[in-house]
Amino acid sequence: MSISGSPFWALSVAILRGFLRDRASVFFALVFPLMFLVLFGGLLGDQGTSKVDMIKVGDVALVDELPDDAREAFDETFEVEESDDLEAAIDTVRKGDADVALEQRGDVVVAHYTQTDQVRAGITQGTLRAFVDGANVAASGQPPRFDLRTERVEDDSLTTIQFVTPGLLGWAVAMSAAFGAAATLQGWRQSKLLRRLQLAPVSTRTVVAARIAVTLTVALAQLAIFLGLGAAAFGLTLSGTWWMAIPLVVVGTLCFMAIGLLAGAITRTAEGAVNMSNFIVLPMAFLSGSFFPLDVAPEWMQRLSDALPLKHLNEGMLDVMVRGEGASAALAPLAVLAGFAVVVTLAAAKLFRWETT
Repeated sequence: MSISGSPFWALSVAILRGFLRDRASVFFALVFPLMFLVLFGGLLGDQGTSKVDMIKVGDVALVDELPDDAREAFDETFEVEESDDLEAAIDTVRKGDADVALEQRGDVVVAHYTQTDQVRAGITQGTLRAFVDGANVAASGQPPRFDLRTERVEDDSLTTIQFVTPGLLGWAVAMSAAFGAAATLQGWRQSKLLRRLQLAPVSTRTVVAARIAVTLTVALAQLAIFLGLGAAAFGLTLSGTWWMAIPLVVVGTLCFMAIGLLAGAITRTAEGAVNMSNFIVLPMAFLSGSFFPLDVAPEWMQRLSDALPLKHLNEGMLDVMVRGEGASAALAPLAVLAGFAVVVTLAAAKLFRWETT
């Protein structure tokens, strides 16, 4: 019997046809992984050519008097912006908009760096040390001309856990809120519970309020667990305005609930709603700095991340929990998250159906 006429062949062809007809299976088996290839290719592909953003404050002889051969290497490594305001430069570094602020005090070159991205901080300090050593070697036969001193712009008590907590917490809140809303809406719709609730002597507002209350309770529990476990097990310490993370988490939860409702409104099964939420939230986490900073990503990818709500949630929590910014630093992220929640909720309401059609 030939292979083409065997039961194995017929069954294999039937299974393959069934797979190709299932658009969701094809998408998550082929398109979804390719999307991550594009994400990681964009995020990690240009790491070797990414420059360190430096603010040179006033006259810095180490930089200003570099010989031509060293100057070329320096320009390939650093993107330099000049400033006369040291406090403003340090504040820019603290906010993550630059990697290092460089000043010179006599023969001491002082580098004010940020520990937000530890890999970047290590590269910055190591490269500056190499240039200082090179300048001292060039002055052979004489005492070393320059000395390098590095100073963190953040509190020295802050450790790695401070910098990873906001991003991971943002991702956890987004995932829980979006998945919960999507699965609940579709699950209730498939089980006909939505129709029963519509006919029951309970207003729609009451149902919605109960769902929101439960989701917010879960989100605040996540916040408490993250901070409690981080403090107890990993030495987590927070800045004075860390409490502004509470309204950020609340509004962020409402924002991602809206995304989950939209996913539930436009899909027909609970599995489809969860898959669509996963399709939205997981790539957004990578593009929003939840797992690692975006400093090495291409410019277009960094600009794309600015349009994502999770980026604003992560940055807002990083500002108030780690960078020591005042409570006002959370206002802009709160406004963006609230605006996003309103727009997406209106879209979900427009597409909402009580029953699967």
